[in-house]
Amino acid sequence: MSNPQVLIVDDEWNMRNLLRIYLRQEGFTVQEARTGSEALGILERQDFDLVLLDVMMPDMDGWQVLRAIRASREIPVLMLTARSDTKDKVLGLDTGADDYLTKPFEPEELTARIRSLLRRSAITRSMPADETLVFPQLRIYPQSREVRIREQTVDFTLKEFDLLAALARGGQRVHTREELVGQLWGGEYSGETRVVDTHIKNIREKLQRAGLDYNPIQTVWGLGYKFQISGGPDEQ
Repeated sequence: MSNPQVLIVDDEWNMRNLLRIYLRQEGFTVQEARTGSEALGILERQDFDLVLLDVMMPDMDGWQVLRAIRASREIPVLMLTARSDTKDKVLGLDTGADDYLTKPFEPEELTARIRSLLRRSAITRSMPADETLVFPQLRIYPQSREVRIREQTVDFTLKEFDLLAALARGGQRVHTREELVGQLWGGEYSGETRVVDTHIKNIREKLQRAGLDYNPIQTVWGLGYKFQISGGPDEQ
């Protein structure tokens, strides 16, 4: 099996150099981009398993690059930033980031986050091709990573899709935030469990905009979430 391919996008040479040295020591194949536009050009020509994306860059900031990536592909994206503001984290997750790490960070934590994202991506790709989750007005195709509402395809980020599929498979069983974080982000994830709430909000909004006339994800106050099988009033 070939080494995982990682694209580092950061305008600071020192940071790129440190990341390159460490990740290569850990068995990753690394390529670098100094700007957002350079990164998008590389992604047009080459496939990667994961992107490490800095937020603050001169030509295009990380949010703009992330939006451009999400417009055409579902590659895992781990955001890197020197700012610890919660609003930045929420913005990154809302835009489609799969994880968020604040500088400075321990190299071991970075590696753990990367391996967790790669595992989740590999599990999704290995799902049975004939598996389809069917609900009123809604179909979820795990292998092709498609969601359709009355034959209309709805676009989701990698983590949004994984979260929706995990809840749908669980039926009406209640999933705690901690359980969902462990399942989707892996045991090494040390971030805030409210990241689940952000993704749930995005999923609900996208389903509603696409015309689904019921909310399939029900909030169980004080516990977590469960999948609402049949149509009914929205649960906010």
